[in-house]
Amino acid sequence: MRYTQLLIPTTKETPSDASLASHIYLIRGGFIQGVGSGLYNFLPLGKRVLDRVRNVVKEELDLAGCQEASLGFVTPASLWIESGRFEKYGKELLRFKDRKDNDFVLGPTHEEMMVNLVKQTVKSYKALPLNLYQINLKFRDEIRPRFGLMRGREFLMKDGYSFHVNEDDMRREFALMEETYKRIFSRLGLEFRVVEADSGAIGGSGSKEFMVLADSGEDTIVVCEKCAYGANIEAAVRAPKGCVVAPPEAQFAPFYTPDSTTIDDLSAFFKVDPYYLVKTVAKRALFDEGKSKIVLFALRGSEELQEVKACNAVNANELVDISPEELASAGLIAGYMGPLEVPDGVEIVLDAMLKDADHLICGANKRDYHFVGVNLKGLSAIYKEITAVQDGDGCAHCNGTLRYTKGIEVGHIFQLGTRYSEPLKAEFLDENGKSKPFVMGTYGIGVSRLLAAIIEQHHDENGCIWTKESAPFAVVIVISNTKDEEQLALAQKCYEVLRAKGISVLLDDRNERFGFKMKDFELIGFPLAVVIGKNIAEGSVELIQREGLVKSVVTIEQMIDEVVQRCCSSY
Repeated sequence: MRYTQLLIPTTKETPSDASLASHIYLIRGGFIQGVGSGLYNFLPLGKRVLDRVRNVVKEELDLAGCQEASLGFVTPASLWIESGRFEKYGKELLRFKDRKDNDFVLGPTHEEMMVNLVKQTVKSYKALPLNLYQINLKFRDEIRPRFGLMRGREFLMKDGYSFHVNEDDMRREFALMEETYKRIFSRLGLEFRVVEADSGAIGGSGSKEFMVLADSGEDTIVVCEKCAYGANIEAAVRAPKGCVVAPPEAQFAPFYTPDSTTIDDLSAFFKVDPYYLVKTVAKRALFDEGKSKIVLFALRGSEELQEVKACNAVNANELVDISPEELASAGLIAGYMGPLEVPDGVEIVLDAMLKDADHLICGANKRDYHFVGVNLKGLSAIYKEITAVQDGDGCAHCNGTLRYTKGIEVGHIFQLGTRYSEPLKAEFLDENGKSKPFVMGTYGIGVSRLLAAIIEQHHDENGCIWTKESAPFAVVIVISNTKDEEQLALAQKCYEVLRAKGISVLLDDRNERFGFKMKDFELIGFPLAVVIGKNIAEGSVELIQREGLVKSVVTIEQMIDEVVQRCCSSY
């Protein structure tokens, strides 16, 4: 391809709404164009990168035995109502009616649609297992779309769904997809971690996320310094945690504690470690059909509530804060709430760390009073893991230390079981002729988000540095002076030879200043540049590697072999 024939509208100006390197450079480099909040056009250069990333994903999936399909972007709302997600998914699900007043949604994911497809076409265990995927547009009505392709409303996603006769075979496929995803992200030149994750609105019994490590990542992940353990903050677990400080000794009794409404206040009042205090957090849990209830979450005073874990503990769609007026009407007093003598109509959930705990101090659900000498042994209550893992906690899998880091979620795989097949009545006949629901897994990759993730890991102050498997062209030939017939002729010959050898090459034949062309090379981020300039009189040309801007001089005779050797064979 010749530069003069290609639409690449590079610019020096940084977009006013851009803060991340990927957003800035993808706009400035002429890869994408914003057309609305969270909506982007892919220009020719961006489409080339998108296609290259898509091809890596497709090649590895096809090698793993997956089959590509393409489902409708618009989904009948009736399927989402049947699965129970129509309300649970929240406002990010864009709902609309057609001219006949039928309800539809724009699919952010396609579990319901794929289950419906298989339900109508697969009747026997003999057709299983089956893994179907698509790489298609999705829409999620983000409340705060930002960071360019990192968090857009419309995006290209690979979503796959597997169907099995039993849980064991589903887990086998889940493990296969984990290895397949590792190969995909490794081929794209990404540094990543596989982490335990919360299943969220997708549901299922277990899931793993693939996190590209980057300081700009929106997700906080917990990783072990010693072993391979990693988890999203919402799903992280740790080793049991104790306290070296001696516990307070007291007989069970209410104790007058005026103006002691915080953990710090209470710790200073009793001169005890927060480990022995009970922190009680009130939330309103929201459910389907507009139902809600007040829930108290109790945990040790040294810990913090992890709201996703807390939400999952009561199977709610969402947890929201409660006003002092709502608390008062429920018989609760902010700063003096506790897990004992809870008013009627209020649910209580205790953190697993509190099971059979003693020597505690907690709110007495009475103004200006706390209970001392609290012993929870034998207390009949709901115990769940609801605390957030903290930086420096111990690893549950080894004696290592857990640390926080940042990551960009680029893939997520789920063990669904019968989460969708049962409510949608998708069944097959087993070898005994008995009807059973499909056991499922689902597997997603944010294909367009991968472009942003690659640049977040691979850039410098000058622009993009594309990896070999993602670059729009393997090499750019830069003519220093297009009015020099000798330079022009050599560049043309080099261009034709490299194309004949299967190398993806761009010929920068623009009648522009040499410095201007090199700035574009650095901004766009082609892996390699061949600079044809005055030194051809000495029989040589210059090669510039984009990563590190490493320069080398080779003879004209050596040039072709050197370029071919440096370029990935996949170009």
